[in-house]
Amino acid sequence: MTNTSGLKRAVLMKKPWERVRRYDQYKWLETRGVDEETLVQSLPKDLRRDIKRHLCLALVRRVPLFASMDERLLDAICERLMPSLYTEDTYIVREGDPVDEMLFIIRGRLESVTTDGGRSGFFNRSILKEGDFCGEELLTWALDPKAGSHLPSSTRTVKALTEVEAFALMADELKFVASQFRRLHSRQVQHTFRFYSQQWRTWAACFIQAAWRRYCKRKHAEIRRMEEEAELEDQAGASQVSAQHYMHRGLQLMLCEEFRSLGRRLIWI
Repeated sequence: MTNTSGLKRAVLMKKPWERVRRYDQYKWLETRGVDEETLVQSLPKDLRRDIKRHLCLALVRRVPLFASMDERLLDAICERLMPSLYTEDTYIVREGDPVDEMLFIIRGRLESVTTDGGRSGFFNRSILKEGDFCGEELLTWALDPKAGSHLPSSTRTVKALTEVEAFALMADELKFVASQFRRLHSRQVQHTFRFYSQQWRTWAACFIQAAWRRYCKRKHAEIRRMEEEAELEDQAGASQVSAQHYMHRGLQLMLCEEFRSLGRRLIWI
C-alpha cells in the first residue's frame, strides 16, 4: 500500500517537473542563457529606452490597438513591456481569476474560452495568434478613474496551444500609462479596442444571439396567431356554409309542403 502511494506521488511529481524542464529548454533556445531583461535594466536610462524601442516598437505597432498611437505613448509602453515565454499547455489565466497583466502575442497560438460566468449552455472559443492580445479587462479597469485597487476578473480562460512568445504589460504599469496619456481615453482608441477585443466580440455575439432568439420567438408567436385566426375563419366559414345549407333545405321543405297543399286543394276542386 505504501509502495503504491509512493509511486502515485512520484508520477504526480513528475508532471510539474517535466513542465519545468520543458520551460527551461524553451527559454534557453530563445535566450541562449542570456537574461536580456536584467542586462537591459542595468544600462543607463536613455540607452535602455533606445534598446527597448528597438526591440519592441515594431512588434507593438503590429498590435492593431497601438497602430495609430503617437510616438511618446508607444515609447512609454515599450519601456514598460516585459518579455514572457510560455510552453505548450500552460494556462495564462483562468476564467474568474484576477487579471494582472495584458499580454501581447508576438509568436505562437493560444486558446481563449469563455462560459460567460458558467451560464448554462453557453460556450465560446477563439484562437489568439501573432498580433492579438488578451487580458483586455485590465485596460477597461485602467481607463476607469473610479476603479479601485481590486483587479478585474478574467472573463475567459486562456491556454497556450504552442510555445508562445509575448510581451506583458503589468497592471500598475498600464494604470500609470493610462493616467499619463489621455489619448488612450479617446473614442477612436476605444472603438479600436472594442473591435479587436475578444471580450467585446463575445458580448456582441451574445447580444446578436439574444436578439435573434427574441426575433424568432416573436415570429413564431405571430405565425401561430395567424394560424389560429385562419382556423377560426375556416370554422366560421364552415358554420356559415352549414347555416346556409340548413336554410336552403328548410326552404325546399316549405316549398314541397306548399306544393302538396296546393295539389290537395286542386284535387278537391
